[in-house]
Amino acid sequence: MHSNNRFPARGYVGVVLVAVFWYLNWNLSGLRTHWGFFPLWLGYCLTIDAITYYKKGSSLISRNLKGYISLFLVSAPSWWLFELLNKPGNYWSYTAREYFSDLEYFLLASVSFSTVIPAVFGTSEWVGTFSKIRNMPAWIKIGRKRHEVVLFFILGVIMLFVVLFLPDYGAPFLWMSVFLIIDPLNVWLGNRSILQETGNGNWNPVITLWVGCLICGFFWEMWNYHSNPKWIYDVPGVNFWHVFEMPAPGYLGYLPFSLELFAIYHFIIGIFKQNKLTNYLRL
Repeated sequence: MHSNNRFPARGYVGVVLVAVFWYLNWNLSGLRTHWGFFPLWLGYCLTIDAITYYKKGSSLISRNLKGYISLFLVSAPSWWLFELLNKPGNYWSYTAREYFSDLEYFLLASVSFSTVIPAVFGTSEWVGTFSKIRNMPAWIKIGRKRHEVVLFFILGVIMLFVVLFLPDYGAPFLWMSVFLIIDPLNVWLGNRSILQETGNGNWNPVITLWVGCLICGFFWEMWNYHSNPKWIYDVPGVNFWHVFEMPAPGYLGYLPFSLELFAIYHFIIGIFKQNKLTNYLRL
């Protein structure tokens, strides 16, 4: 896709933020990531949004700035849900937790978590600008029939049970259960959903979200590697072949995680009756 659009100023700001805070997060001594994570990822979000705008003349920020801010507001509580689900198995944890009070930890973590959805959605929109993605043919239809949606929901509930009560076996299910529960709820509530798309044979949103989240996952894990504080993993059965801190099989979790973010976001905006944001994300 060719564009005659100018590269937005926010993109230059983003590049500077990434360069500065990447250096600081990796090279300063002592604790620094608790204040450096947000500006680093804000820089990434601004950069990818500017690249998307330059390429297709439209982006999350250019279409609706208030809608873009809403992504940050939804992102923080969404990730806290995964922190809650992580408690039984403790599949990941954060170093240097002892240096922060509970309130400090909650506030600093919430600010950092707020960048997750903007990063994934922004990257996914950029992935969707490539012709091979945009022009994908229709594929198998899943989710069109009522019993299929019900089956997804039941599987999600079973997986959630395993996560909560059989944590030694629950790691892979943590990254599927939330989607399998919430996306059927979106179907029944009339919210935008992935199953609506795949039910019509349209897998473009799935592919763009998968690729977009994998790209973000690479940067999350890479930038985390030399950070302090940082997260570390202890996943039963797959603690091998580490790529940065993440065991290689763990990267597969980014695929369903991207769909969970999509489902959670549209569930929340559905609750608050923000119909104007229903088609805000264009994959």
